[in-house]
Amino acid sequence: MKGETPGDSPITAGGAIFTKLKALGVSHVFTNAGTDFPPIIEGLVEAQRRGLDLPLPVTVPHEHAAVSMAHGFYQVSGRAQAVMLHTNVGLSNGATAIINAWCDHIPMIVMSGRTPTTERGRFGARTVPIGWGQEMFDQEALIREATKWQYEIRFPEQVPELLDRAWAIANSGPKGPVYLSLPREVLCEPCPAEGISAPPRMTPVTTAPHGDAVARAARALAQADNPVIIAQRGAGGADGFAALTRFVEDHAIPLVHYWPNQIAIPMGHPMQVGADPSPWLADADVVLALDCLAPWMPDGVTLRDDATIIQAAPDPLFGRTPVRNFPADITLAGPVGATLAALIPAVGAEPRDETRIATRRAQVTAASETSRTAVIARAEAGASAPMTKDWVSLCLGRALKGRRASVFHELGCPLQPLDLDQPDSYFQEPFSGGLGWGMPAAIGAKMADPDRLVVATVGDGSYMFANPTACHFVAEAQNVPVIVLVLNNEEWAAVRYSVQGLYPEGESKTANEVPLTSLRPSPDFAKVAEASRAYTETVTDGRDLPAALERAIRVAEKEQRQVLLNIAIARG
Repeated sequence: MKGETPGDSPITAGGAIFTKLKALGVSHVFTNAGTDFPPIIEGLVEAQRRGLDLPLPVTVPHEHAAVSMAHGFYQVSGRAQAVMLHTNVGLSNGATAIINAWCDHIPMIVMSGRTPTTERGRFGARTVPIGWGQEMFDQEALIREATKWQYEIRFPEQVPELLDRAWAIANSGPKGPVYLSLPREVLCEPCPAEGISAPPRMTPVTTAPHGDAVARAARALAQADNPVIIAQRGAGGADGFAALTRFVEDHAIPLVHYWPNQIAIPMGHPMQVGADPSPWLADADVVLALDCLAPWMPDGVTLRDDATIIQAAPDPLFGRTPVRNFPADITLAGPVGATLAALIPAVGAEPRDETRIATRRAQVTAASETSRTAVIARAEAGASAPMTKDWVSLCLGRALKGRRASVFHELGCPLQPLDLDQPDSYFQEPFSGGLGWGMPAAIGAKMADPDRLVVATVGDGSYMFANPTACHFVAEAQNVPVIVLVLNNEEWAAVRYSVQGLYPEGESKTANEVPLTSLRPSPDFAKVAEASRAYTETVTDGRDLPAALERAIRVAEKEQRQVLLNIAIARG
């Protein structure tokens, strides 16, 4: 019967691991199997025949995509998932995506097999030549710096307690991936049934800002003449988003979305002043940096000598980053949503200067409106052949208006023209820059919330990095009707921009072709997606894009098919 306990009889390790993961709340295990998996697969079949409650094993034919799917799944669900990879080679393929999850504070349980250490005489010993080729002195070293905790399981009876510990550490703040190595000989031993169906025995650790620090921050914000908020990773969920939206309006505090992974208030809000913090920081006497790994560019910003800088984040000093020397006069440690829940009423309890607030509100509202008007004008000017990224973004935002939707952005549609207004409507690639995240993360998000409209907007280079054949395969096999927009300018534009940013008057500025950036001739990306029965279109004229987007949404929602639009955009 579904959900029965295994009783006293032992079970093969695969069944034990999957059963325990389900008890921890894991619903999906994104997997790329190998020769270390026989006891996993045998245990799964055994557990299924016993009727045990198991998470869904999802076959993903590339490890980077598998980890990225778990990443996106968490971003819209808030539930940590698991990934199972093939020995050291699978772990190395997944390492870039694990670095992304580490940078983005995404909890997940990453596991990979370990090649057998024994050559003969023990069940599970080496049976193929790769058993010698895949052995390492220290397999965990591949991802040690990008995980919070790593361990190699030694005995099968450790399965329930080690997974308990892994889950609790992954979900403790600052959250992040953990890693468990699974030697094949251990997996081949029977696993005692005790504890594998039990709920977690450890509670994740959640910190909270110190009351004195909250009071000092509240006083500084309430007394400031020119306060500014810089937000990078959202507002800590729907409650924080709603509270911060009301707070900045009530106190007339401008908010800058500088290189945001998520949005913190609606993009059309009168206190939302765009992406550039420089003009606001020049006069700011108090700065609240909300979960900002890099709240501004030190070379481009000069702060007032008397400015008070408040850093609020799960770890306000970002101790995982070796060099990060931004000021932190006041630190508020804890989840951003909980910090806002403490800070906002504390500011409200301070005396108000209504005249000062009204004057500031008028100034910020005017600047916000001017910025938004310029964004729209610039975007509408790009409705050409080829079109601009801003035009694609404006059209997509209009198509999504009023829908429950999320955009996963990886060098695709710029944020400002999207005009999004929901807390979970936008996710940008992690600062770690491990390309190929956007498309599989969107697939994972859609699996987590099938009723949500999910759109991945990626550059042509990012699409190629995503192992698109593997991603389209999963989207078809799991019936995931995600929409992928490939903004195709036939180049590594980010690399060219970086060169010209460092050498603004250099030779590359006037070069017809910048070396090592061209992606010509462009593959026919539509045909890649068509191989997995996706609906595809290639759009070359900006005036045709709004209708193409409506068709794409209709196919995804009505026909439940994945969609790819190959969109020709201008260089520069």
